Amino acid sequence: MVVTTDDGCRLSVSPGTPATVPMVLSNSLGTDRSLWDCQVVPFGRAHSVWRYDTRGHGESDVPQGEYSIDRLGKDLLAIIDATSAAHVDLCGVSIGGMTALWVAQHAPDRVRRIVLANTAAKIGDLEMWSSRIHTARTEGMRVIADATMMRWFTPEFRAARPEVVAGFHSTIARTNPNGYAGCCAALRDADLRALASRVACPTLVVTGRHDPATPPEQGQWLAEQIPGAQLVEFDAAHLSNVERPDEFNTAVLGFMASEGR
Repeated sequence: MVVTTDDGCRLSVSPGTPATVPMVLSNSLGTDRSLWDCQVVPFGRAHSVWRYDTRGHGESDVPQGEYSIDRLGKDLLAIIDATSAAHVDLCGVSIGGMTALWVAQHAPDRVRRIVLANTAAKIGDLEMWSSRIHTARTEGMRVIADATMMRWFTPEFRAARPEVVAGFHSTIARTNPNGYAGCCAALRDADLRALASRVACPTLVVTGRHDPATPPEQGQWLAEQIPGAQLVEFDAAHLSNVERPDEFNTAVLGFMASEGR
């Protein structure tokens, strides 16, 4: 399925089957909707699961130039519109979590519950993202992929599940460098800290104890700022839904089934 945004970008989507409240999943930088392979079946038992490739990634279009968190948030709203539901549950990892946070801040009536996994209201700094953009454009995505595996997975997981790590390395290596750089620019410029306390929907914040990209204290700050937010931490690095899928799935499904609007 393809969803076309208001600026003409075609987003590749795996739609869910009909359910009362759809769950929309938003992927991390350098991945595609296969990031959620360990979640689709368990989440799908109780939800209509919608996955999409963030612009510049996977099978979605790669518009030229830099992107913004506002643009990525509007893309997610286009996916929400495509579900035909009045509101949805959102779950995002890293930039996907920040995009979901933007939607919860700017379109609160469209969000029932939100899971912010391995993310923050402000990720990295100007120097880091400028360097990442330069590397992607001049040295290529394989160099980015090599370094990323060290941040995404703990040494123990890399040793125990080399085939999983190799799969994600391949996904990053084949990501379009212009799309990757465009999303790096969005992360470079995004700062949602001032609006964090305005999130009104039930929120679950997920952190990884060994996450160098979005350290646990950043997730703890989010949970403290968002009224009533719950916080859970896993023995994982940046992709906790991959490294600890059973624990992640149990936590998210328990949160989604808990009392509240």
